[in-house]
Order: sequence, then C-alpha cells, then structure tokens
Amino acid sequence: MKLFHLPKSTEFGRVIPKNAFDEYTNTKQKKLISDSIIRITWTHKLSSETTNLTAKEVEEIQVFLIELKIKSDLKKVLNIIDKAIPYHIIFVLQFENEIKISTSAKHNHPAKANQSVIDCVFTTKWISNFEAQIKINLKESMDALFINFCKQLSGRSLSYKSYSDFVLKEVDIRTLESKIQHVESQIKREKQFNKKVSLNMTLNDLNNELTNLIS
Repeated sequence: MKLFHLPKSTEFGRVIPKNAFDEYTNTKQKKLISDSIIRITWTHKLSSETTNLTAKEVEEIQVFLIELKIKSDLKKVLNIIDKAIPYHIIFVLQFENEIKISTSAKHNHPAKANQSVIDCVFTTKWISNFEAQIKINLKESMDALFINFCKQLSGRSLSYKSYSDFVLKEVDIRTLESKIQHVESQIKREKQFNKKVSLNMTLNDLNNELTNLIS
C-alpha cells in the first residue's frame, strides 16, 4: 500500500486472520466480519525503533488495510479491533477504488489488561484512492505524528500542549456537539413558546462555548 509513502523500515506486511478477534465478538459480529471483509493486512508498524521518533504517550501506531467485499463503514468491527489492541491503529478501509480512513484516540482500560477504552474517533468520508491527501508526517515525535494525523481527519487546526491535552479538548468538543444536537432536537419537538425561547438561549450559550473552544 503506497497511500502514506512510509519508509521501508516501517513495513510489516502480515495478514491477520479474520478469526483473530473471535474472543471479542458474538455470533452476529463474526458473521459480519466474514461477510464483509476479504483480508486484513497489518501493513506498517510505526514506533521509535522504526521511525527514529521519540515517544511519550503514543508508543506505537499500527496501520491496518482492510479490503472489503461490500462497501461498509464497519464501525462496530473497528471498535472491536481497536479495543482488543493496546496500541493506536490507523485503519484504511478499501472497497474497489475507494478508501475510508479512521483512527481513534484511546487509553488502556483501568481494570482489564490488554484492553483499550476509546476516547474519540476520527474518520474521513469515502474518497478515491488518487484523491487521498491524508499524510503521516514523520516529524517531531510519535505523539506529534498522531495528533497531526487526527487534525487532518478532523479539519481542525488547534494547538495542543501534549497528547493528553489533545484528548481532553477533543472529548470536550464531542461532548458539546452532542449537547447541541440534543437541544436542537428538543427545540424541534417543543410546542410551548416560552420553553422554546429558553431552549434557544441554551443553544446559543452552547454554540458560543463551542466556538470559543475550537477557535
């Protein structure tokens, strides 16, 4: 896969059996994996050893190419794989000549060894192979590399003091966006004028808070 033009030192090229995640899946999910996926290839391993970049909170990043039988986002399947592997993963879903890129900020589960908790997901729309402009920039550090990659996927250009700061801000943004969607839904359903006015004031406050956070 030449998508990210990564150096040879990072190449891994190992096919992962589709049943490798059976212990984390139920019968329905196993069937989804079988029916939807042709092959899962662990194409690259990014670490201090393979990139010569320093690492703090982001120790390794794996790149997985998932070739599909049918065009599907496979959100549940990606979550299962992401939770089962303690390192950060960049997923490249490929269906014919289209790709979809996804990754997650996550941390180790406090009570379950070798399991991860997903903080927030970053993803692209389906795009043509030749149109993909997402890059993995091997600069500064592993932490900076991952933050930069997520910023490309989100379209945001915020500054962060560290990986932890990046995650906290992104979680705050997602929380506010969720609250805004909830209030917007309430406004659509509300019939009483006074309550609608109050909800609109709340919505305005939330939108201002979000604007301040992402500006």
